[in-house]
Amino acid sequence: MNAAAATPDVMQIVRQMLAVLQDERRALAGLDLSGIVDCAMRKGHLCEVLADADTAAIDAPLKDLLASAARLNDGNARLRNLIAGKVSTRLTALTGRSSLYRVGGGNAMRGRMAHR
Repeated sequence: MNAAAATPDVMQIVRQMLAVLQDERRALAGLDLSGIVDCAMRKGHLCEVLADADTAAIDAPLKDLLASAARLNDGNARLRNLIAGKVSTRLTALTGRSSLYRVGGGNAMRGRMAHR
């Protein structure tokens, strides 16, 4: 097998990654757990394929595609974190418990111990 046949078409793989990231955005927006898991698996597979890519062949159009993928991935990560934060807030409200750690780095337990 020659090197050209073994090297993945990076432009095509990055386009596939963009499509998966867009699918992930829709799955996150719809809170579709099955879709989120499917996208995570597909992204993992594409990352494995990209691991064998020749980085010397990255030209300007490919850099633009990679930047778009990075922005979309970052946006999806922020959305995942926002959802996780809202779930945490809801669970805290339902249980009536305050969080053990506070934003200022203070420990809620430390505050209780100081008042003894």
